[in-house]
Amino acid sequence: MSRVTVPMRRETKEGTGEKTGDHRTKTGTQDMKFVVAVIKPFKLDEVRDALSAIGVQGLTVTEVKGYGRQKGQSEIYRGAEYAVHFVPKLKLEIAVDEALAAQVVEAIQTNASTGQIGDGKVFVLDLEQATRIRTGEAGADAL
Repeated sequence: MSRVTVPMRRETKEGTGEKTGDHRTKTGTQDMKFVVAVIKPFKLDEVRDALSAIGVQGLTVTEVKGYGRQKGQSEIYRGAEYAVHFVPKLKLEIAVDEALAAQVVEAIQTNASTGQIGDGKVFVLDLEQATRIRTGEAGADAL
């Protein structure tokens, strides 16, 4: 079954020229969220287990490097100190139904936390569309 995306009209308040309404598209499917988390690598198993327990069916993991407030770190190797400007992290990408997003954030925050600097961040974005390539399912059905 094919879904058609119909843009919602934006209207103006009479006499003011001020925009009202929603300019996003509406597909008739449930709202979805895209959760991106950057965590310490050794916390992956705990986070994955917690996400599976709340019903997350899939996620993408990428090895990344970066820094935040800690601006890298100093390491000692064979008696010599050197600076590591980019700290190894893992980036998790998870597409979920909007109703599950808050639980996903809580599970990541609880299970990725060590209480130390550099634990990471969680970002939640609106996900406009998802399509399963094999079947053509769209929206939350594709997750």
